Amino acid sequence: MSNKSLTALIVGVVLAIVAWNSFYIVSQTERAVLLRFGRIVEPDVKPGLHLKIPYVNSVRKFDARLMTLDTTTSRFLTLEKKALMVDSYAKWRVDDAERFYTATSGMKQIADERLARRLEAALRDQFGKRTLHESVSGQRDELMASVTNSLNRDAQKELGIEVVDVRVKGMDLPREVNRSVFERMSSEREREAREHRAKGKELAEGIRADADRQRRVLLAEAFREAEELRGDGDAQAAAIYAAAYGQDREFYSFHRSLQAYRESFANKEDVLVLDPNSDFFRYLESATAQ
Repeated sequence: MSNKSLTALIVGVVLAIVAWNSFYIVSQTERAVLLRFGRIVEPDVKPGLHLKIPYVNSVRKFDARLMTLDTTTSRFLTLEKKALMVDSYAKWRVDDAERFYTATSGMKQIADERLARRLEAALRDQFGKRTLHESVSGQRDELMASVTNSLNRDAQKELGIEVVDVRVKGMDLPREVNRSVFERMSSEREREAREHRAKGKELAEGIRADADRQRRVLLAEAFREAEELRGDGDAQAAAIYAAAYGQDREFYSFHRSLQAYRESFANKEDVLVLDPNSDFFRYLESATAQ
């Protein structure tokens, strides 16, 4: 190969490398800035194919999709000085590529660290304005909206990023408080249980007393009705006996004597010691005489 051919080849390779390095592509999911010797000359490069001067210009690309900042659990004090352990996260994305590059050198780690500090400060401020009940349930949505707006305003101004949303994954009391709260709740439940048992015992005693009273009343009424019925029966029996006795006194006396004999001599082992001349043997003597 001659010197001219070698030179042409080298020049061709150099031109190919220069041409290759003269083009760059920015995708739809990216934001980019164009630098010239480290200084920004185009702060917001649009998506597409672009041309640059090799070795003079450089391109820094940043992911424009939603990023997640997952913070560690932090301790905050409410308005009544009660501690809360809060686990939160934030969703953000690059809004101003120039400011983002200037503030963080285009590094997500630096952006997360700075955003985490501002998120903690915003949460501390919002929890400090609210009571425990308001923070946990009463004004939780309002608290999250206030933190999101405040953090977004500061982040856009200082970091060039947009905070889309801030959410709390969990709230809990510190471990040293959990035990005391549990014991207090347990004692309150025991007190309520004692009150319910006392009320139930009082109600049961009232029911038993009323049942006993009703039982005594029913027994008394039943006894009275039974005595009335027994008295009526005795009166009717006496009337029947009197009527029967009035029809034939001698036959009635004979019938009664037969019943007495039957009942007296029902058992062979029974022994009666009586005067033979008593009225009890009157009909027996009459039968013997005949």
